[in-house]
Amino acid sequence: MTLYHGSNIVIESVDLERCSPNKDFGQGFYLTDIEEQARQMAIRRVRIAGEGVPEVTAYAFDESLLYTTELGVKIFDIPCEEWALFVMANREAGRTNYHHDYDIVVGPVADDGVAFQLERYARQMISMETLVNELTFRKLNRQYFFGTERAISKLQKL
Repeated sequence: MTLYHGSNIVIESVDLERCSPNKDFGQGFYLTDIEEQARQMAIRRVRIAGEGVPEVTAYAFDESLLYTTELGVKIFDIPCEEWALFVMANREAGRTNYHHDYDIVVGPVADDGVAFQLERYARQMISMETLVNELTFRKLNRQYFFGTERAISKLQKL
């Protein structure tokens, strides 16, 4: 399969130390299987950084590795309670020192609307049941998190 990464710079090689912490699935390299989603992320990244130009880098990845024991993989097919708690734990990792041991995590993107619902849950304004119900009907794109050098080694730049 082909995965895409959107940035404000050309990615020559992946350096996990340069990846932002406290994101949906932790500090790692994020990709998507939707080229347009990566393009929009690149445009957003340029706007946030205030420099660079939108760059989309494509990578080949053997999807069968998601279903072997060679790598530690977690897949969330849909937004659910486990996914919501996982995203919240990773986003709070700077404060709590949370860290998971997965090489790759695949699941829905927690966009701004999702972040709003997660915040409502964290502030005890809605229940977990309400949170999951709110998220169930949203059309969320998938993201692919590569969080270890072992996982990164499975990506081949195209």
